[in-house]
Amino acid sequence: MAPVRLAICVAPPSRIAPRSARSATTASGGASSLQFGDQLVYFGTEPEWAIIARSADTAGLQLRERPGSLESERLHVVIQKGRLFQREHPSVSVLVDKGRYLLVDIDPVLARRLAKRKDPCFTVLALEAVDPTARGKDRVVFTSHDLDPDRATARAPHPMVSMHVDRISRTTFESDLAELVALPTRFSTSAHYQKACDIVERKLVSFGYATSRQMIGIGGSQSANVVARRAGTGPAPRREVLVTAHLDSINLEGSATSPAPGADDDGSGSAGVIEIARALRDVANVHDLVFIHFGGEEQGLFGSKHFVRSLSASQRSRVHSVVNMDMIGTLNTPVPTVLLEGRAISQSMLDSLADAASRYTGLALETSVNAANSDHVPFLDKGIPAVLTIEGADSSNDEIHTSRDTLDRINFALALEILRMNTAFVAEALTTNPTEV
Repeated sequence: MAPVRLAICVAPPSRIAPRSARSATTASGGASSLQFGDQLVYFGTEPEWAIIARSADTAGLQLRERPGSLESERLHVVIQKGRLFQREHPSVSVLVDKGRYLLVDIDPVLARRLAKRKDPCFTVLALEAVDPTARGKDRVVFTSHDLDPDRATARAPHPMVSMHVDRISRTTFESDLAELVALPTRFSTSAHYQKACDIVERKLVSFGYATSRQMIGIGGSQSANVVARRAGTGPAPRREVLVTAHLDSINLEGSATSPAPGADDDGSGSAGVIEIARALRDVANVHDLVFIHFGGEEQGLFGSKHFVRSLSASQRSRVHSVVNMDMIGTLNTPVPTVLLEGRAISQSMLDSLADAASRYTGLALETSVNAANSDHVPFLDKGIPAVLTIEGADSSNDEIHTSRDTLDRINFALALEILRMNTAFVAEALTTNPTEV
C-alpha cells in the first residue's frame, strides 16, 4: 500500500465550465485529482507533495491539507441514495461529503464486500472505477455547472415544445402524488402496490395510451411493471423514447408492511411520469413513446432488469433514449438544481437535457458519468443511452426509506422544473425526423 497525502480546494472556474464533464490540468504532474462539483481533491505520495504544494500556490489554489497520510487503497468513492450509506456505516470516515457523492476512507476488504451488493441503496467504487473514460490521473465524480452564463444567449424555446412544457401543472401533479402517497405502502409484492398499478394504469389509459402489465418475479412473489405506449407516425423502424420511474416504496426501519409513503422516493418520479404523459397526450410523435412504472426497484432494480432482458437485440437498438426520474422533489441546494447522471454513451442525452434546462427552466445543473443505484443502470449496461434525472446532490434527503418520506416535504417548484426539462427533451426527441436522430 502506498501512503498518500490529501488536500481539498475550491475548483477554479475553468474546472467547472458549463457543458464539460472533463477536468482540465492538475495542479502538478505528480498529483492525482478527483472533482466533486466545485471541490477538487488532490492526493499524492510524500515525495510528490512539495511539488503539488508549489504548483497549487503558483496556480493560486488554496489547499486545505488533511493532517497525516493514509493508504491509497483505502480511498473509495461512494454513490448513495439519500444518506443510506452513512446510515448503515456511520463509523466509516467521510473525507468529502457532497450528499449523493462521498470520498471515504474505508477498509479495502469491506469496500470489496460492499461492492458486490445487489440492492440499489449505494455503490462503492475504487478510484480506478470512477469516471471510466478518464485519461490520466484526473477523474470527475460529478461536475457543477451552476446557472449557465450562456443562458441569455441560448436558443429560443420552440413554440410546439413550449406548448407541451407549459401544460406541466402543480395541481394535477400534486393530486396524482397525493393519491399514491395515501397508500399505506407501495412495497413491490404487496396488495397496496397492485392498487398503485391500478391507479397509474387508469390514468394513462384516460390519456389515450395503450397499457399492459409485465409481471416480474421477486423472491418467489410477483410484482409488475406498468407499460404505456403510443406508436409514432414515422416509417418503420421507428426509434423509441422511454420515460421511466419506479413505483414501489420501502421502509428499511420496519418490515414489508410498515408505512412507506415514498413521497420523494419515488412517488415524485412516478407522479412525474403521469404528468409528462398528460402533457404529451396529443404530441405529434414521429417516434414511439413509452412510459414505464417499474416494480421491485428498491429490492434490486428487478423491474428494469426484467424489462431490458425482455428486449431483443433489434428492440434494444431502437431505443433512442431513456429518461429516468428517481427523487425529483426535495430541494437540497441553495438554488433549484438537477443532477443528470449517465455514462459516455449518454453524452448526447446529457447535452440535450442541459440545453432543455437552459431553454425552458431556471435549473442549475450537475452532471456525472458515474451511473449507479437506479433504473437507468440496466439500460446502460446493455449499451442503451439512459440518464437519471434526480434532485441536486450537494446535500441529500435523509428521510427516504422511512415513514417520514411524506408529502409535506416535497418542493413542488423544483419537481415542476425538472418535469419541464424532461418534457421539453422528450417532445423534441419524439418529433425529430428519423434521419436527424
